[in-house]
Amino acid sequence: MSTKEKNFTFSRRNFLRTSVLASGGIMIGFNLFTACKPNVKPSIDVENLNFNDFNAFIKISDEGYVTIYSPNPEIGQGVKTSMPMIIAEELDVEWDKVYVAQAPLDTKNYRRQLAGGSQSIRQGWTALRQTGATTKKMLINAAAVKWGVNAADCSASKGIITNKNGDKLGYGEVVKVAATLEVPEDVILKKPSEFSIIGKSAKNVDLEKIVTGKPLFGLDYKEEGMLYAAVIRPPSFGKELDSFDASEAKKVSGVIDVVTIGQKARNFIESEKNNWTFKLSKSDKVVVLAENTWAAIKGARAVNAVWKETSELEDTKFHDEKLLSLLDGDKFDVRREDGDINKAFSEADKVIERTYHSPFLPHNCMEPMNFYANITSDKVHLVGPVQTPEYAAQVASEMLGRDLGQVHVEMTRMGGGFGRRLYGDFVYEALEISDKIKKPIKMVSTREEDITSGIYRPAIKYRIAAAIKEGKITGYHLKEAAINDNMYGLIPHFFPAGCIPNYKVSTTNYKSNITTGAWRAPYTNFLGYAEQSFFDELAQELEVDPVQLRLDLLENVKETKDEKIQYSGKRMQDAIRLAVKEGNWGKSKEGVYQGFSAYYSHNSHVAEVAEVELKDGVPVVTKVVAAVDCGIVVNPTGAVNQVQGGVIDGIGHAMYGNLTFKEGEPSTRNFDNYRLIRIKDTPVVEVHFVQNELSPTGLGEPGLPPAGGAVANAIHKALGKRLYKQPFIEELNSNTLT
Repeated sequence: MSTKEKNFTFSRRNFLRTSVLASGGIMIGFNLFTACKPNVKPSIDVENLNFNDFNAFIKISDEGYVTIYSPNPEIGQGVKTSMPMIIAEELDVEWDKVYVAQAPLDTKNYRRQLAGGSQSIRQGWTALRQTGATTKKMLINAAAVKWGVNAADCSASKGIITNKNGDKLGYGEVVKVAATLEVPEDVILKKPSEFSIIGKSAKNVDLEKIVTGKPLFGLDYKEEGMLYAAVIRPPSFGKELDSFDASEAKKVSGVIDVVTIGQKARNFIESEKNNWTFKLSKSDKVVVLAENTWAAIKGARAVNAVWKETSELEDTKFHDEKLLSLLDGDKFDVRREDGDINKAFSEADKVIERTYHSPFLPHNCMEPMNFYANITSDKVHLVGPVQTPEYAAQVASEMLGRDLGQVHVEMTRMGGGFGRRLYGDFVYEALEISDKIKKPIKMVSTREEDITSGIYRPAIKYRIAAAIKEGKITGYHLKEAAINDNMYGLIPHFFPAGCIPNYKVSTTNYKSNITTGAWRAPYTNFLGYAEQSFFDELAQELEVDPVQLRLDLLENVKETKDEKIQYSGKRMQDAIRLAVKEGNWGKSKEGVYQGFSAYYSHNSHVAEVAEVELKDGVPVVTKVVAAVDCGIVVNPTGAVNQVQGGVIDGIGHAMYGNLTFKEGEPSTRNFDNYRLIRIKDTPVVEVHFVQNELSPTGLGEPGLPPAGGAVANAIHKALGKRLYKQPFIEELNSNTLT
């Protein structure tokens, strides 16, 4: 949607304000989603305001300073900075007079509050602008009343209102009058050419606190009298607790008690209200409670736990064989089918088929899972880093049999999420522990526990076949076999859907007892590599430039009427052409090998050119040029950081990431044997944005899916070898290259 000047009309009940704050200012808020409940009024007490997801409440002081309360979780995606920037832009206030605070969850008055899917800016864009614009209009009207003039003869800029006579009033001078006026129902949003905050780089609002070590993260949170809890979980998927001996643990200095939990979680698992997409453990767990973290961890290591086998103890070899057998079978769910795929393949001059393999991956957040819980007779108090606070509150209510209104969730900044903190298993452990001992506790996981008891990206295999006739791709069949599932609801309608006349997507899966879930850029993080590597091979077979092949295919979808196809052929072409230009495609110096990839995910179009050099015969990624169409860029510095992080994350996991299992137990426990990308392996990542006036789309995840494909295609240029398995480093070190 274009952001050119447009009148917006909305109900008064959706624009919320109080009359006057005790401080003399006014509190103004806006319901950002139609899904929000109407007629919810904020409290005058700032410390106990109720907020809704993406519901930005504005407090204006007599001095003209503005505080914006950000209700959605901050996981490093920068929304705590960029969303207030959008409001401040339309409010016409100087950015250095804006302060941002984190709001708690309110499940009583609001329905949705989460962070995930790179949707924060995209879904809040118009409503956030309306919030700022309507607030400004109210303040202008208030100034007009004070002056006794027509509001049409007044304007506002940088927090100052001016009339045609040259009189001036600051926002803070009119807030009390504004609180008595009707809320205007028609506002005009700025043209992009008028932006003075949006499009200009702003530093992260938490930057100073982060670099100086101020309390922000879940691990920082403390309450007087709380105990620390270390949880001993089953060592293998497929095992449950049989018995334990805690006599040695209780001898550890600082250990207070050793208890078990699990019954409340089992009751919830078996209830009809459990709609988790992954499986919570049914096993009892041993919990060591102590005066400090180290005593809890040391005590946990001293517990002698005995585990019994309750289901098959799967290993990596079993997973590989199972997925391959599924690909060879005929039990698939057809997700999309265009044309006559069988005819296309039967009449083809040539059929090319390749199979791509990916492993399980942990999330490896910098901050291990942790959470605070204090369960009392009148309140369920939860504090910590979770991407889905509202759902966590709902589950807490169900598990404890408490009224939802008694559940109070406060969000801390998160040291990484990547989808792991969508799942509140660590929250439920904390609340069950506190409920059992009737004391405030802080559950803290070690790195080993974080990796071995985590929720993983599922292992997946893709088999892609293409039919070629008379130099054209006439048929395309994508088959997916995944452990559990790969959230595959959208992939049938991504590229190359609509580009090839005979097109089919089929999926199948194996239900494993290993817990899996969303991992950064779900359903495209591996598929982007597989398909983009495959298209490079097709280009080689057709003897055409790989970039031109993609551009030509995208021509076929530019005029599509298929509403299921979300990506834009034109916008993808624009991103490709920008990447080709800025990446100097086909013009690299001797010894530099280029690879290309382009993919659409989370509503954004990204194209990347990767450069690889051989050092002692080993391919090294030295540079990546990324071109991104994400619409209007709100905060360029933050946007560049998001793309760079996604590219580096994508390269690192494609090159090195691997989690294997032996008899149900993860073979990797810590970073001594789990390879992450290192500084010396990190390429220069140059980011360019397609300039347009379209509404912003997602940015935290779209840079990742094309990265693996661009690198694989560059390595092929360097070595003349194709890579079909991740991590690449293992295939490069083996003799299986073909």
